[in-house]
Amino acid sequence: MHFVILGGGALGSILAAHLQQAQHTVTLVARGARAIALGTQGIQLNGLCELVVPCCPQTDPSRITTADVFINTVKTYDTAAALAPFAHLAPTVAFSVQNGVMKEAALAQVFGADCVAGAMADFSGELCDDGTVTFTRNVCLHLGALTAAQVPRVAAVVSALQAAGINCQASPAITEVVWSKYVGWVALMLMAVLTRQRTEVFLRDPDSARVVARITREMGTLAAAQGIALRDQSPVPASSLMAGTEDAAVAVVQQLGETFAATAPQHRMSSLQDVERGRPLEVEETAGYALALARRSNLNLPTLELCYQLAATVHRAHLARA
Repeated sequence: MHFVILGGGALGSILAAHLQQAQHTVTLVARGARAIALGTQGIQLNGLCELVVPCCPQTDPSRITTADVFINTVKTYDTAAALAPFAHLAPTVAFSVQNGVMKEAALAQVFGADCVAGAMADFSGELCDDGTVTFTRNVCLHLGALTAAQVPRVAAVVSALQAAGINCQASPAITEVVWSKYVGWVALMLMAVLTRQRTEVFLRDPDSARVVARITREMGTLAAAQGIALRDQSPVPASSLMAGTEDAAVAVVQQLGETFAATAPQHRMSSLQDVERGRPLEVEETAGYALALARRSNLNLPTLELCYQLAATVHRAHLARA
């Protein structure tokens, strides 16, 4: 297959390196200093695997004329501008590993809905200052057909990714899978920004664990208002957090912290990485979008709103310095 991967950050680099190593044709689209580094030193992965593959990043989207699979990995706030130059492509499958629940609609606006598959990325990495990428978690990349016609096409992509070393599976109820991550990920993203701690640290701390539990439970009421059932899955057992008392939910969060401490002790949310580098944050397109949905549903989500306001202040300070 010919994979076009938009974005040379951590996830884009991890996908590109594995797929290229598996003998697929990969066009990695990058820009600026990252494109120069990739062309000079290739893609260098460490952590879960040690892998170095050569890379000739593409900086001019107009020179890309075909794509079997298009993968969007750029930050949510860059989506519209980043996707627009690729409107001439007609991929068989297009999906996004972005956070949040707006990503499929953004792809459909550019490529049409027929090729867009749902996706939930439960794998992680960190782009380091020296240009290497630390691959920290390889749990699962969930892909789901949104129409019956997509089922065999998505299955082929899943097989290719799995064979390349990216844990991947086809998920029939992809909307539930995406939302089950979304309701917990928003809480993790905000707590990483506000505590500046590694994931296992703020999940195990009793006070920050309580805030994570409250935000996730508030987000769960939003999912219910949209008619979306939640499930227990990595990275956050959303269904269990909604059941029972708040104290029980805090215990679930702290146990999740123990799991991160045992399996991925150095894991840092991408939002924490962005804070430390003074980059814009994915606040408006994730937590802000949830609050907008809540207002339309006449829901009050006080813990989410307070933490969103604090994180948005950090975001605006970074924008002012950019």
